[in-house]
Amino acid sequence: MKPVGLSPEAVVELTQAASWYETRQPGLAIRFLQEIEQARQAIQSRPLSFPRLANIADDLTVRRALLPRFPYALVFLELPTEIHVLAVAHAKRHPDYWLNRVQTT
Repeated sequence: MKPVGLSPEAVVELTQAASWYETRQPGLAIRFLQEIEQARQAIQSRPLSFPRLANIADDLTVRRALLPRFPYALVFLELPTEIHVLAVAHAKRHPDYWLNRVQTT
């Protein structure tokens, strides 16, 4: 299995989302982070089970793993030696805001 790493931008998004959930209800951030970890493990063990995103360069494989109970997705890029999470993307935000991160990976 390939290791799963997060981009610096994804870490910031993850931290901001967890902080926001914790201000809404104590303990909610922990549940959010648990779902993120479950998604990360699923991505690591079976990355091909997640849908490939359209409108990305043919030589890149970008996929998305939706969280079941939170309106977030992990957008990830398959590389030869690792899986790189580009974004912890909120479902209600502009859907392709993270595209420039593909170019810098």
